[in-house]
Amino acid sequence: MRPQEPPVIDFGPYYSSDPNARNILVEQLRSACEEFGFFQLINHNIPFSLQRSIIDQSKDFFNLPIDTKEKYAKDIGGFNRGYEHLRAQNFEKWTKGDLKEGFYLGKHLSEDNSLVIANKFGQGPNKYPVELEDPQAFRHVMDEYHTAMISLAEDILRALAWTLDLEDDFFNSFCEDPVATLRLLHYPPQDPATTDTERGIGAHTDFGAVTILLQDQTGGLQVWNNSSTEWVDVTPLPGAYIVNLGNLMMRWTNDRYLSNLHRVINKSGKERSSVPFFFSGNPDYVVQCLPGCLGSGAKYPPITVHQWMTGRFADTYGSDKENAMGDLRGDVVAEARS
Repeated sequence: MRPQEPPVIDFGPYYSSDPNARNILVEQLRSACEEFGFFQLINHNIPFSLQRSIIDQSKDFFNLPIDTKEKYAKDIGGFNRGYEHLRAQNFEKWTKGDLKEGFYLGKHLSEDNSLVIANKFGQGPNKYPVELEDPQAFRHVMDEYHTAMISLAEDILRALAWTLDLEDDFFNSFCEDPVATLRLLHYPPQDPATTDTERGIGAHTDFGAVTILLQDQTGGLQVWNNSSTEWVDVTPLPGAYIVNLGNLMMRWTNDRYLSNLHRVINKSGKERSSVPFFFSGNPDYVVQCLPGCLGSGAKYPPITVHQWMTGRFADTYGSDKENAMGDLRGDVVAEARS
């Protein structure tokens, strides 16, 4: 029997006034968050034309010569925006590095913006390559898509509030001036014979609250199935978004909702494109155990989004990143399999 993959959920009832349909949506979301921490979302409000445009613009950038891409390296300028070269990350440590390259963007803020001056995590100016065939189109699509993803993330969080018996506006202050990272990813062709030794991206969990992933039809994303204790493929659906919860949401819900392990192994023999959007919330927001998740007591002390995210990135990119990520991954694997 084929192992179960994360469910496909129709988000249409969120935008309707039918209470019965909305109740079904709430139950589906609650079940997915508890069992998988992953689901595919259809009938959202993001136009397919915008999805197609950002994939096309992403491909145009990654087709540039490597020396041109390196001019926009994210290590230049200090705001964690721009190009990340092939194999820059290595989540599982025993490979040569993750077989992907990326480009980081966010909401474009000038250096004299108060959030940037205050050195709030994830806030700063974007880099917009000028060597593209139509650099203005690239900038327009990136900014339009980022704004659309902010809106969709807010809708998803409002729906998650319903699943947790919270007020509609519970997450509103969390969503103010959020850390919200857009990441273009390109996976070059991988020899199918190397699937045991190469990872497009190694097994990991996400740091923030909610991730909204757009992927092409190549496939390769796998999610850990907690019940069958095995990796399952996530079948690409045209126009759908793959939504998963991050470690911050797992902490917020006192481990009631799962931040699950996932990885990419590109078995297609072709290149692969994806565009994840990481929503982590207001840097000053204090995350503490939600009222309905206390149980016998909160497992984690309160922490601001800024403190949480800077700590997680220090673990990943700091000098002791191997031990730190090993500890983090081990904790999550143990939680996922318990």
